[in-house]
Amino acid sequence: MYCPLCDREIPLDVPKSLHHLIPKSKGGKGGPTVLLHHICHKQIHLLFKENELAKNLNNIEDLKSHPKLEKFINWVKKRPPEFISRTYKLNKNRNNY
Repeated sequence: MYCPLCDREIPLDVPKSLHHLIPKSKGGKGGPTVLLHHICHKQIHLLFKENELAKNLNNIEDLKSHPKLEKFINWVKKRPPEFISRTYKLNKNRNNY
């Protein structure tokens, strides 16, 4: 199994989580989801508000091509699939993206 965001393998023993392509709070409950590395999922929600995700970033292609997430993807692709790290930007910084 591979993470559709970073295209790295997701080993069985690595933290992973389901990302709702449309946030549950914006009507996405029961909607399409994708399984991501936990670090990739956390980065999405660190960078973007749920309104932005629902309106403009509700598919993998748009997420992957966003400049702020592109930078993260290029960085994390250089790490092994089992890599785990803290996220560094504060949630309040999402307004800047």
